[in-house]
Amino acid sequence: MFFNREREIEKITEIIENEPNMINFVYGPINSGKTALMLEVANKLPSNFPVFYINLRWHSIRSYSDLVEVFMDIRRPKMDIIQEIIKLTPILTGIPVPEDVIKELKGADDLFKYLLRLFKDLKSQGRTPVLIVDELQKIGDLRINGPALYELFNLFIALTKETHLSHVFVVTSDSLFVERVYGETMLQGRADYIFIDDFDRDTAMRFMRELGFTEEERELLYSYFGGKPGYLIQAKSHRNELQKWCEGTLRLRTTEVLRLIKKDKRTLDVLKEFRENEKIEVLEIDEPTKTLIRTNILFYDPLTGLLRPQGRLELNAIRKALSLL
Repeated sequence: MFFNREREIEKITEIIENEPNMINFVYGPINSGKTALMLEVANKLPSNFPVFYINLRWHSIRSYSDLVEVFMDIRRPKMDIIQEIIKLTPILTGIPVPEDVIKELKGADDLFKYLLRLFKDLKSQGRTPVLIVDELQKIGDLRINGPALYELFNLFIALTKETHLSHVFVVTSDSLFVERVYGETMLQGRADYIFIDDFDRDTAMRFMRELGFTEEERELLYSYFGGKPGYLIQAKSHRNELQKWCEGTLRLRTTEVLRLIKKDKRTLDVLKEFRENEKIEVLEIDEPTKTLIRTNILFYDPLTGLLRPQGRLELNAIRKALSLL
């Protein structure tokens, strides 16, 4: 269920309506609604903005062939790809490529040249492609000619800053990935960042009202989960035992925090900062902090230098764990 986000929709739509010029990173804590937001925008775009949505979330990409399989949507041979794209808009979950052409894409250079050529053809037809890549960090340490991530960044720069052929949006919840990208020299002046946070209290209350929760239920849920849309939607399936479900979810998350502390005692010093604070400013991310970020207990925003729990559930779990030590 999509709700609100008018300000974010307006900002992203404004970017799309202007000439492509930047790689746009859409980032924020887990389950804050980033993917839902991008798909909502995509579905509302006019037909002159064909959307290609690539989701790497559930894929293990260990080779060039894996990358092709995720990015490409193989079609019957000798077909008019441009007309096929126009017919299938607004959203395509892959880049259409004829079956006879896929055999010619023997390396990353061939793949990227195909994309550039396809997007150039679309542009000549008065259409500006919108490429959305979800969870790009899943590529990890894959190497093609060099590190695959840099190969893709070079492609994205070519599509946006250099040729202005296509908009590119990279969606991620991995704040270490965002921190790494933010510090990359090659992306300075070539990337912009759009932060998507959990709902604030007023929005969360309105959202829960739309979901049919009573005032008492809304207060209970907010105290456990704050404005995290994913959990608030999930709560609908547990209305008959809402208090029990909330307590059980917190207990599980608290156990996860305690296990992390037991595994690496250094994480305790980091977590103690949140006994009284909801967020802290940090100048450098040490290894214990990285562990807490990788396990989705903490979230780091490199643009502000602020470190915080991923959500209210994690804040509650941290404080509960500290009280048990």
